[in-house]
Amino acid sequence: MKHAIIGKKVGMTQIFDEAGKVVPVTVIEAGPCTVTAKATAEKEGYDAVQLGYEDVAEKKLTKPEKGHLDKAGVGYKKHLKEFRLEDCAALNVGDVVKADVFAEGDKVDVTGISKGKGYAGVVKRFGQGRTPTTHGGGPVHRHAGSMGSSTDPSRIFPGKKQAGHMGVEQVTVQNLDVIKVDPELNMIVIRGAIPGPKGGIVYVKSTVKKLIVKKGDAGVSSNPQKASGRNPQKASARK
Repeated sequence: MKHAIIGKKVGMTQIFDEAGKVVPVTVIEAGPCTVTAKATAEKEGYDAVQLGYEDVAEKKLTKPEKGHLDKAGVGYKKHLKEFRLEDCAALNVGDVVKADVFAEGDKVDVTGISKGKGYAGVVKRFGQGRTPTTHGGGPVHRHAGSMGSSTDPSRIFPGKKQAGHMGVEQVTVQNLDVIKVDPELNMIVIRGAIPGPKGGIVYVKSTVKKLIVKKGDAGVSSNPQKASGRNPQKASARK
């Protein structure tokens, strides 16, 4: 079953698992979110729900936003996001979605806006190499160098990797593990890093990755062309 929620990145920390190993985790203040609208296959052509997160003053909304939320009658929300879920029929306008829609062990995808890095050169932005630092390299060691456009086509094609604004892009990190869920604190703890600065808005969704089910441990092959078939002793030693 697919679930989704809007949250805010609190920051990173570390916890210890049962084996005593350090696990780097990101803490997310997830929800509570209110269902502000529904899309149905009969009217819009698809099934989806719109969630609203974080209360906001009426004066900070535009007239279309205010009218949309007045129609729902669920109060004024600062952040709205639509999600296509499998159980949209089970949710109605006004329902509250909390952090406990996820459980420990779930796999999730987290979407956020990456940190802004300002104006960056090609070395930092794309990892391009520098020019030689000796033998007449000159003061252009980190420059992009010649573009080689010549007379034909006499221009730079769109998409050329050049210096420019770095960061502030929508980034999705997939297949992350949910380590802990605390509904009372509206907290979801996820293994690893997620995009965005502290306080940034993130969208947590059930992962779209398919879980691969192992069919069992690999044994010794009977194919003589394989290493385990030519030398079974060596193959068994690797276990």
